[in-house]
Amino acid sequence: MKNTNKILSGILAASIMFGTTSCGDDFLKENANHTTTDALLETGAGALAMAAGLYGNLRWHFGYEWAYAITLYGCDEFSMGSDETSLGWMDYNTAEMNPAGSSRRNHPSPADLWNELYFGIATCNLLLQKAPLIASEQDRNSALGEAYFLRGYNYYRLFCQYERCPLQLEPIDVSAGVPRNFKLSSGEDVLNQVIDDLQKAYDLLRTDDWRGAGTWTKYTAAHFLAKALLYRQSERCTWKSNYPAKTDLDRAIRLCDEVIDARGLEKDYNNLYSNWTGVDCNIEKSKEILMSALHNDASTTVGRYGNRTYNYFSSQYNTYSGGYVPRGQYIGDMEFQRCRPTEYTYAVFDNVNDSRMWKTFKTVYGICNHVATPDYVKAENAPTFGDQGVLFLLNKKDDTRFRKDEFGRAAVKHTFVNPETGKWVPNVAPIYAEGQYVMNTYGTSAANRSNMFCGINKTADGSRTGEKGDAHRDVTMARVGETYLVKAECQVRNGDDAGALATINLLRKRAEWKADEDREYYVDGTIAFKSNSTASGNCAKGNKDANGAKLTNQQAFEYSFIQKNSYVLSTGVERPAEGESWNASNLQISSWNNLPAEDQAVLNGMGLSVNTLEGKVNFILNERTRELLGEWNRWDELSRTKTLYKRAKLFNPETLYIQEHHNLRPIPQSFLDGLTNDNGEPLTDQEKKDMQNPGY
Repeated sequence: MKNTNKILSGILAASIMFGTTSCGDDFLKENANHTTTDALLETGAGALAMAAGLYGNLRWHFGYEWAYAITLYGCDEFSMGSDETSLGWMDYNTAEMNPAGSSRRNHPSPADLWNELYFGIATCNLLLQKAPLIASEQDRNSALGEAYFLRGYNYYRLFCQYERCPLQLEPIDVSAGVPRNFKLSSGEDVLNQVIDDLQKAYDLLRTDDWRGAGTWTKYTAAHFLAKALLYRQSERCTWKSNYPAKTDLDRAIRLCDEVIDARGLEKDYNNLYSNWTGVDCNIEKSKEILMSALHNDASTTVGRYGNRTYNYFSSQYNTYSGGYVPRGQYIGDMEFQRCRPTEYTYAVFDNVNDSRMWKTFKTVYGICNHVATPDYVKAENAPTFGDQGVLFLLNKKDDTRFRKDEFGRAAVKHTFVNPETGKWVPNVAPIYAEGQYVMNTYGTSAANRSNMFCGINKTADGSRTGEKGDAHRDVTMARVGETYLVKAECQVRNGDDAGALATINLLRKRAEWKADEDREYYVDGTIAFKSNSTASGNCAKGNKDANGAKLTNQQAFEYSFIQKNSYVLSTGVERPAEGESWNASNLQISSWNNLPAEDQAVLNGMGLSVNTLEGKVNFILNERTRELLGEWNRWDELSRTKTLYKRAKLFNPETLYIQEHHNLRPIPQSFLDGLTNDNGEPLTDQEKKDMQNPGY
């Protein structure tokens, strides 16, 4: 997309002009050589180029293991597979999750996010200092608005994770040496600065996507300003009574309404993620998207951090499938099995009526390599290329159709023959069998590290030209679907329960199956492989046919990508009779006292009544799972509502060592070790301890 390339080119140009390619290894590191950049920043072109460079700061978030570790681990929605790269962020053990970081290879450190956010803040401060000199009012406002927005967003992330942090609001002149006597501002002051910066961004930013898809607009700022105001009235802010709740919440609701009215929802949930057909395709232009980390396939704009998110959400089919489904770029995901959905995550969906479940989870992989069928399988049941090689059944606990021992992976004898196809399925697992949760019992590893599970598809990318190459799709960081849920929670906290339910029902309306919609249709970003330049090459894993001839990537794609999910077999719902079509479904909730069974089960398990604020907030957290699963903000939301400890302990057995103090991250030890008192003396151990967050 031409305009997107313009933003990405601006990122590169700003990196060259202003030295903004650092990964933020040092706290508040800044380029002191401003003799040539000052003049450039006093022109509209120079300032706008630097403002375009600010967008590059977002790419860091999705370029490495911290993408999921910081945002999704240690919560209620995801456990892990057999890979323990980011173990400390999941189980909170003190050997891994400590201020100094872990000795485990590739394990993200608490300092990683801290450093990168301050690197972005430093760039914003420089731009804010120089942008007022720009002659053109429109250019000046655009540059200032983008700088205020990123600074507000970065301080918001610092507040969410650490709460207290230094508020550095001006460029640092390091010509006389790097200052080391920083003080931690209170959480109240940090959040108030966030609100102030986002308000300025809201006042200055334009309403149109003037840079192209991905532009930060007034509505981007409005969304995050509403979130910040909601945060100020949430449980973690013990000082929230200093601010009139109705004032904050009314303002947040008005902001949400402005975003909803201007941008709106996509009609089909598939158009948010699944219908990704290739680089800069139409769904990346969606008006529902409010902020994203921009990517494409141009080597000149990739920078240091590409998009690695396709690695994290799939099960390890290359290992457990018995050779039936080798990995490759012809499959849109990579089976690093970092994020394994918990039982809660599967169970919280209405598997019959909620289309989001079937547009989020990938239930089928096709056979794309010849493997001799086990002797115990009858010849007429032997599967072949394009048949189901991996199959997951998203059923309910009260489903009595299945026995646990009829399922399994290829290397373990099992008898499951798909009654619809008459074919034995080499790797097959349901969520439940005989009234027990069994999805985690069929892999090659222990149940608490199971590598066989049904993963989600929101990051699938079939445009990759190597199985381990960077993905090229944008990463959505905020969208209007969340705006609805922010509004609903504000309404609940404001005492407008009926209004909140009406808001939630509007969002759930989109999730309903439409009349005549094929409930078995499946698509994800793998489909982008249709135009992949490596299609004619042979599979890197040596996929072969029954005669030993090598398969091309194109053949493997056609065999492995099955555009039919397991809806009918999972639910037991009968297909429409010949000549008839599917009816619409209904997800509307008539009253708070008539919640869906899935939600009532969660509240019962938590010992909560829906007639309390806590009960309603937890229902909204359930709806967040259904709408926003895997979208990079779960930890922040559970911390905000102080539900992290309770929900993690109840729904995620791998959060073994979580305690209440884990509601905040540790202040990085590398930051504390570098500090001095005002007299230049290093801090004592006691002074460092006093600055550290409680419990660390």
